[in-house]
Amino acid sequence: MKRVIILITLLAIFLSISAYSQNEKLTFEIKYGFIGAAEAVLSVEEITYTDTTLAWMISAKTKSFKFFDVVFKVRDQIVSYVNPSNGLPYEFIKNLKEGNYRQKREHSYDRETKTSLYRKWRFKHKYWKEKVIEIPEDTHDMFSAFYWTRQQDLAPGDTLSLSVTTDGVTAPIKIIVHERKKKDTIFGRVNCLKIEPIVDGETIFANSGKVYIWLTDDDEKIPVLLESKIIFGSFKAILRKAKNVTKPKK
Repeated sequence: MKRVIILITLLAIFLSISAYSQNEKLTFEIKYGFIGAAEAVLSVEEITYTDTTLAWMISAKTKSFKFFDVVFKVRDQIVSYVNPSNGLPYEFIKNLKEGNYRQKREHSYDRETKTSLYRKWRFKHKYWKEKVIEIPEDTHDMFSAFYWTRQQDLAPGDTLSLSVTTDGVTAPIKIIVHERKKKDTIFGRVNCLKIEPIVDGETIFANSGKVYIWLTDDDEKIPVLLESKIIFGSFKAILRKAKNVTKPKK
């Protein structure tokens, strides 16, 4: 069940690759095998982060369907506040409720001192455990990393490299572009790019299996499908609805 927790959480994170157009809202069905298990809603809006600082607020809310709640109830919310000028995060917040598991963690990033304040809520003792860690000047969180990926020119054979700081750790991440292929989507049958995220030499789910994300091969690079085959089954996240995107729906 722990691997299910990791998968559902990261499905929402990786799908955030799409969320950077203002007021864009994407809705995905998350399927475990042939069963529709949950819905992930991803949105972005421009906000005033501090008194004078603008930011993109990229958020993902994942909620298991009522019938699946009996098996494994999920109520997750993940938010990243991103600097629109350089795509780097100001703050990253995770609040996870998955079965009996709870996680509440925060990162704030200080580019001038090249440090991050990492806060982890201790549910048993009800206090924040804090530490300050050194970070690379251009490190990302998981949301902003894929925000950045979406803005790049991608082609089969490309490999992108960057660093990600989350859960109190900084790790290198690679984005591999595998192939271009036509896929059936809510936009019709369109050309898509297949990419794979890899962290520090491991698949993003470590020993649980590989993850592949299909993006539309155009300027928007909208994620239309995420696939993960793992030892105890398979997960898919399928784009079902898209609002405030320029690509016409069929």
